[in-house]
Formats: sequence, C-alpha cells, structure tokens
Amino acid sequence: MGKSTIFNRMVKRRLAIVDKESGVTRDRKYYQTEWNGYPFIIVDTGGIVPSTKDTMTQSIKAQAELAIEEADLIVFVADCKIGITDYDQQISKMLFPVQDKVIFTVNKVDNDKEELEVYEFMALGFGNPIGISAISGRNFSEFQNQIVNKLPSRSEIEEQFRENTIKIAVVGKPNVGKSSLVNKIIGQNSVIVDDIPGTTRDSIHLNFEYNGCNMTIIDTAGLRRKSRVKFGIEYFSNLRSLRSINDADIVLVLLDAQEEISVQDKRIIEYAQSQFKALILVVNKWDVIEKDHKTAKKYEDEIRYSLNYASYAPLIFISAKSGQRVRKLLDLVLFVNKQREKRIPTHYMNAFLQKIVGQNPPTHTSHKRVKFYYASQVDTNPPLFLFVMNNATLITENYKRYIQNQIRQEFGFEGVTIKLKFKDKS
Repeated sequence: MGKSTIFNRMVKRRLAIVDKESGVTRDRKYYQTEWNGYPFIIVDTGGIVPSTKDTMTQSIKAQAELAIEEADLIVFVADCKIGITDYDQQISKMLFPVQDKVIFTVNKVDNDKEELEVYEFMALGFGNPIGISAISGRNFSEFQNQIVNKLPSRSEIEEQFRENTIKIAVVGKPNVGKSSLVNKIIGQNSVIVDDIPGTTRDSIHLNFEYNGCNMTIIDTAGLRRKSRVKFGIEYFSNLRSLRSINDADIVLVLLDAQEEISVQDKRIIEYAQSQFKALILVVNKWDVIEKDHKTAKKYEDEIRYSLNYASYAPLIFISAKSGQRVRKLLDLVLFVNKQREKRIPTHYMNAFLQKIVGQNPPTHTSHKRVKFYYASQVDTNPPLFLFVMNNATLITENYKRYIQNQIRQEFGFEGVTIKLKFKDKS
C-alpha cells in the first residue's frame, strides 16, 4: 500500500522502514510533524489483515484497531496498482462506523491515466478518494491540506485550558506517584490511585487556581522503555504522555526516591528538552527514606551527576502521599513560570555579548575570523535569543553551550529550556 512511504514523506525524514514486501511495519512508529504551521502527531501502523489466525498478524491488527479508536483522524490507504481487494472491503466495513474521521486516499497514482482509475474506489463507500503518489509527491500537498482541515482546530484543542493558564504535565515511570500528586494538589480524588503500575491510561486535564493563578494539571500514563511496551493500549498510553508534554508549559518529572535514575527517566527529560519545555525535577516518596542531615545533599549530588545536562532544572523532594512540600512545589511552578516569561532588554544583551566574547573569543578549526554584530531576545516561552554574526556556520557546539551557560549565569532562567539562533548579517 505504501503507508510507510506516506509516513516518511509527511515527516520529511526516512523514519519508517520501506520494503517491497508487505507487512514490514509491525510496530507503530510515531513522529511529531506539521503542515502549513499546524502541528500534529502521525502514527504509522502495521497493515490490517481482518481475518487471520496468524498470531503476529493478529497483534498487528489489534494495534491498528486501537489506532482507529484513539486517533483524531484516520488515513485509509488503498493501492491503485492492485485495485479494490477483499481486504479493502473488509477494512472499509471496520471504518464505516467512524467514517466522519476518515480520509480515503489511493496511493501509487503516478500519471493522469491512473488518476481516472481512482474513481472505481468510490465503491468502498467513502466518497471520492484523493489519488496520490507518495514516492513522487503527486497531489501530496492537497492530501496534507485535507488532513489539517479535518483535524481539530487549535482553538478546539485549547478549549480544555482556561485563559492565561499555566499548563503543567506530570510525567514519569509507572507507579512513581503521579496520580497521588495530582490528587494532593487538587485536594480530592480526581484521579484513580492504585498500587498496580499503569492504572492511568489516559491523560487527564484538571483546572485549578493557586495564589490567584489559573493552572491546568495533566496527569499522564506512566512512560516505559520501548522494549517493555506491549502491543495494545500501553503503547497509546506512552503516545498520550508524549502528547501531554507537547501540550504543557512546565513538565514535572517525577523521580522515585527509592530507585536510581533510569534510562527511561533520562529519555523523558530529553524529550521534554527537545520540545523546549520548562522542567522541574520532583523526587517523590521522600517520606519513606531513612535520612539524616546529609541525606538530601547526597541524593541531590547523585541526581545532578546523572542528569548533568538538566542542571538548570530546580529539584525538590516531596511526599505526594503525605503532602510534604507540595505547596512549595506549586510555588516553584510559579517561579519557573516567571522565568519562562522573562525578557532581557537588547542593550543588556549586547553588553552581555561583548563581555562573554571578551572573556572567551570564539574560534574555529578553519582559523576563519568569527565576529558577532549584536544579540537580542526575540521571544519568550521558550526564551529565544538571536545572535547576528558574519558566518553562523563557524559557531561550534561547544561555544553554543558556553553562551547558553553564560546566559543562565547572568540572567537566571532556572528551569527553562532556552533556544539560541545564529544568523548571518547578510
């Protein structure tokens, strides 16, 4: 059918494996992409084989059925070269109850003659399909226009948030205490809390007010390592958790005081950083740790060593069960939110740039001269700093880190993932 080729063209990267043999895509692949400024997450599913006894094929079918249930929009793909198959007819029956959220497309339409053959697919009952070629890009812009036109508008998505609200995502491994923390913050049992890992499958949005500020807290399903995510509903729990990070302004990364920092903890933080979200590291279950006056410092040192790339994120020890320091956590959220909205005047930025370049001038292996002209903060949430220079390609990754560290040292921005942009003067 070419679903993976369509996926790769939509994300503008070769992420899904493409093979002439059908059935190569067994697990779902997902990626955040955009079209004409509209961001969305696209999922590449395994092909549906409606009637089969093969265990693997049944698992793939189960995944695809969950995708149908969970998605805002479904792209039903048929193959122009093959024509209507029994599988197409069976799939159309599966999709007919949700036809309002289906876009029907016929792939491998490579010329005008084959464009006329698309009309035979109207027999499947989804109206006039759009004929595309994922390989050549034929009609692909029109196809993507149809997708974004049928997705919920940004205003509809934002209706779940109150005006001027601080959006907070609570993320972490299963059974780390996310729902307990949400319940303590809200002051009622709004979320199911259970000792069994993975109780929360959906992301839940709850509005509340603290110190005169509107907040929306998003309780997410626990994120697991991909190797431990089974076929089925847990995959979509992970997907919704990532979506919750995308929706948030500030991400509370819950860590278990009883466990060491895991690879999955690190991946959660790295994903939040990749989306330029503000971060707070929250060590939960602090009440069950035997401690003396040195314990907190020892734990913090170990965490900072493991997560040295997130050294700018504030760290707090709490007990979601007893409520220990939960109010201080909300005060920390307000503090980090102010850091997100901070704007540095341009004259301060230029004086800062002159100082740090004087202390440590940039160099390049080519020995070409690196010259800055000016710097300015051009946006907030996340803070975006623009540096105009003679040749942006001469800035090394080490020097970018140096500038970022100096910005934090001079201006703060605790908990905030900042962006740097380097531009040629021409």
